[in-house]
Amino acid sequence: MAQIREIGMDSKYVIDTVQNRNFMMSNALGLLEFGRRFPSAGGSSYYLGEDGTPCADKPRETWITSRMAHVYSIGAMLGEMGTGTSYYKALAKRAIDGLRGELHDAEHGGWYSGITADGGILPDKMCYAHAFVILAASSALCAGIEGAKELLDEALATFDKYFWDEKEGMTFDTWNTEFTKLDPYRGLNANMHTVEAFLAASDATGNNAYRDRAGRIIDRVIAWAGENNYRIPEHYDENWNPQNDLNKDNPADPFKPYGVTPGHGIEWARLIAQWAVSTYKNVNNSSDTKSAGISGNTGLNGYEGTIGNKQIGMDESATGNKGIRGGENESITNISVSSQSIKDRKNKLFMGHYIDIAAKLYGRAVDDAWCADGAAGLVYTTDLDGRPIIHDRMHWTLAEAINTSAVLYRVTGEDRYAFDFGVLLEYLDKHVMDHENGSWFHQLDSRNNVLTTVWPGKPDIYHAFQAMMIPYLEVGVSIASAVKSE
Repeated sequence: MAQIREIGMDSKYVIDTVQNRNFMMSNALGLLEFGRRFPSAGGSSYYLGEDGTPCADKPRETWITSRMAHVYSIGAMLGEMGTGTSYYKALAKRAIDGLRGELHDAEHGGWYSGITADGGILPDKMCYAHAFVILAASSALCAGIEGAKELLDEALATFDKYFWDEKEGMTFDTWNTEFTKLDPYRGLNANMHTVEAFLAASDATGNNAYRDRAGRIIDRVIAWAGENNYRIPEHYDENWNPQNDLNKDNPADPFKPYGVTPGHGIEWARLIAQWAVSTYKNVNNSSDTKSAGISGNTGLNGYEGTIGNKQIGMDESATGNKGIRGGENESITNISVSSQSIKDRKNKLFMGHYIDIAAKLYGRAVDDAWCADGAAGLVYTTDLDGRPIIHDRMHWTLAEAINTSAVLYRVTGEDRYAFDFGVLLEYLDKHVMDHENGSWFHQLDSRNNVLTTVWPGKPDIYHAFQAMMIPYLEVGVSIASAVKSE
């Protein structure tokens, strides 16, 4: 932390300062206020426009409704802590009602992808959406929202029946609406959010079977990452063979983009760290969580100041170190086991192993994506050699980088991650926060101008809100359960 203060970074970007805590919480509450007009009459969530106005001409989708139920459940608990507004609980309840009502398929089970503006049904049943239903119900259960337990019970049963592949230890991706035909596509985006949902469900219910499943998914993903220099192939066929040319003719697809998505590598890193700390929790919340030191990260290029003999800056001509270099070849160091039981020593070694991998994933993604074209920001996609494909900057990628840099700082104690966190927050404040209309711009071009080709408007507040909360919550606990415990 001394290094950050010495180079003069504004204290509101410096983790663990009072100013930073205030900056994060005030922005979290501002996001809750921005999104409060989301519910339709039936509870499903409207897609939100630039100023938070509901877009009644767009479909009301299950994944967005679930995200809003999740976020406002957390908002409800903040209100009970004396921070925020009590009506957030009512908003969470409306979203839960939407998931139990108009978005639920009473005939075939599960949840529709969404409802069109004229009341029709969007086709197919998606793992991605069903994972978010589990997340929503888990968070609502933590917040004491009526109907949450019933929703979670049904969501888990539905997921177990249709989406969990016990043989592969992974998920199926998409069924038709009637649950009679399974699409051969398999993808890691849905599996990533399944890990998030399983960890939330395990924390909310105490059922560690879902934490174990999350670990099975994580181990498969780690293997693929290791085979590809810690760049994660996104798309697979029904036998889990990589399909690296998928959507080559439509590279900016919002859910199945062509190539590698660095933001997902960053997000996987955070989820792996969360899973590892929660699984080997005997060393959680102790000084020993910082004993697995990961070396290799030299920090994000982007803050105006001097580190050693190197001058860096956030201007559009920034060059030099683009982030973490060489981290993929580093190993765990300084694991103290002198006075631990055998079990404790094994747990510490296992946790250190996974934290090491999380650092490698984060390092590779940031090195490939940050300032890749000479301007500050993280590019959307690259090829398997790390060359940028889609240069746009997506808000969710930045949100996950903020989260993961903070999490890696917590579990390693390495100031370089705190420095990254500060640089990312400064970039957020300068380029991505909409200081006029609220929330964050969801898409910027390669020169950080607002763009709307993939994500017009500001559909929901999930990623942005979590980025304002997770850096100050317990690493090994899902966000809603962590807020509840406080």
